[in-house]
Amino acid sequence: MMGQLPGGQQRLFYSFNLEDHVPAQHLLRSIDQCLDLSDLRAYLADFYSPIGRPSIDPELMVRMLVVGYCYGIRSER
Repeated sequence: MMGQLPGGQQRLFYSFNLEDHVPAQHLLRSIDQCLDLSDLRAYLADFYSPIGRPSIDPELMVRMLVVGYCYGIRSER
């Protein structure tokens, strides 16, 4: 079952906006602008089973690997 849980449920006790915490010229913003993975889920959909536990969203996984590579993080755990 391909990741990405439906609907973003809001937190009950606090509000957190990532835009307020990441500076405008930060590397993560550049990665977000340059990396277009919008078609990745559709491309990989046939490789996922409709049953079972949901996986990690493939777009999120690729983004985590790219950020980890940029920051020298060797493990994807």
